[in-house]
Amino acid sequence: MFDAIVIGSGMSGGIAAKELCERGLKTLVLERGRKIEHGADYNDWMQPWELPTAGQVPEDVLEKDYPIQRQCYAVNTATQQYWVKDSQHPYETPEGKPFSWIRGYHLGGRSIMWGRQTYRLSEMDLSSNARDGHGIDWPIRYNDLAPWYDKVETFIGVSGANEGLPQLPDGKFLPVMPMTDGEKLFKAAVEKNFPDRKVIQGRCAHLTEPQPHHIELGRNPCQYRSLCERGCSFGAYHSSLSSSLPAAQRTGNMTLVTDAIVHSIVTDPKTGKATGVRIIDRLTKQARTYEAKVIFLCASTIGSAQVLLNSRNDANPRGLANSSDQVGRNLMDHVYGPTVMGVMDGPDTYHRGRRPNGLYIPRYRNVESQNESYLRGYGFQGGVMRQGWRGVAGSEPGVGKELKERTRHPGPWVARLSGFGEMLPNPENRVTLHASKVDEWGIPQLHIHCEHGENDKALGRVMLEDAKAMLKAAGATITYETGRLHPPGLGIHEMGTARMGADPKTSVLNKYNQAHDVPNLFITDGAAMVSSGCQNPSLTYMAMSARAAYHASEFLKAGTI
Repeated sequence: MFDAIVIGSGMSGGIAAKELCERGLKTLVLERGRKIEHGADYNDWMQPWELPTAGQVPEDVLEKDYPIQRQCYAVNTATQQYWVKDSQHPYETPEGKPFSWIRGYHLGGRSIMWGRQTYRLSEMDLSSNARDGHGIDWPIRYNDLAPWYDKVETFIGVSGANEGLPQLPDGKFLPVMPMTDGEKLFKAAVEKNFPDRKVIQGRCAHLTEPQPHHIELGRNPCQYRSLCERGCSFGAYHSSLSSSLPAAQRTGNMTLVTDAIVHSIVTDPKTGKATGVRIIDRLTKQARTYEAKVIFLCASTIGSAQVLLNSRNDANPRGLANSSDQVGRNLMDHVYGPTVMGVMDGPDTYHRGRRPNGLYIPRYRNVESQNESYLRGYGFQGGVMRQGWRGVAGSEPGVGKELKERTRHPGPWVARLSGFGEMLPNPENRVTLHASKVDEWGIPQLHIHCEHGENDKALGRVMLEDAKAMLKAAGATITYETGRLHPPGLGIHEMGTARMGADPKTSVLNKYNQAHDVPNLFITDGAAMVSSGCQNPSLTYMAMSARAAYHASEFLKAGTI
């Protein structure tokens, strides 16, 4: 028997494993996908002209195997091995209401391909449900998470600058990546014309100045290649493979099993406690069970809901930890899609390298008080860069010497802004088990129902207008705009299917991410989120994982679980 089992090896599972192992718990990490080796299995050394079919996955392959995954910008022949084949992992949605579930089943999960934007939730975010009555109140506040944000940021390494903004708390940062000259002009213009808005450099999980504990793990400074979704052989950005799993491994307390698809969590009918995890071997399709004193479920927002729902038994007919009937409900993603691009005048300078980061404009609507016709708010991500050789080459026809000469000179300054808005929790946005269809491992397929509400749509409309106004204030000529909302899921920030709360009748988890119904079960991935904020959520998942691991180990010592 193990002291702990961690289900999932991605962003949350990696940190949970590290913290549990460092606290002396013999910990088993279960990963449903294949094992990959940090560095050895990456294609980050290949130049664009070395990639098969110039990096483009053939259309017939995309249509057959990747009709959903292809919607993600990072799908190409250098990363194709990281994305699931939709043909092998189907799920259903209502007609006309798509949900884009972007997934990677391999060791490290989406921590290999994530966008690395790293922001804290604020006191405003954690009290929003209580203020306007949508969803239930968070059982924690910013001060509960702050020391764990500190701990995680210090460990993973986050490049950024302290800005003194209450809606975007400062943190423990490595030196900030510099803005381009075009971004400096954009920042000055926006902040002059819109005094309530702040343009800052994005906060990203990249090592600009590695600290000793990063170097001990073999991590190196960012090389400004912007090939991050391929995996980074330098270990310059945080992933489970480069960072948290090696930290867990060096304790001698971690056991890792890949190709282990979790079927369900096993419970003791007398005590109601979890006793272990039943898995199906991905390759042999044989079942086996592992036992432990405490279980951490970190299989991703939708994956964790699937495990809980499939763990139903006589005592838990609606699924494990589901006496509240909230498992699978309140599925959220960020309101995502509205984008504006434009060409700006700027100095005849060029930035060195390919900075794998951009600008961030923190939320400025409904911050100090509710003063808009819609609830909550949104932020923007983007940047201002000189058009590079590939853009110049494709801007007009050309061959031979003339084309080569033209690509030696950078193109114009191009500005881009994309909005990320807060989606309100809605219990009717949910995942359920299909009544009859199972996958090839005998596990029920999922049915996902998730759609934007009227408030979400209102956010999308004002996002577009604000983005256009800011680009025009900076003197940009708009060359592209879209106000279309992407299907939920494509923001790749899904969350909310096993929410925290103070009342077991309306929530799945307590303030420690501990299941109300199953005291030795903890859920620390996006499923635990009560509201979404508009910031990228991975840092919050990691902070909750570290915090829950501490409390779980203390509860074990005290003999209360």
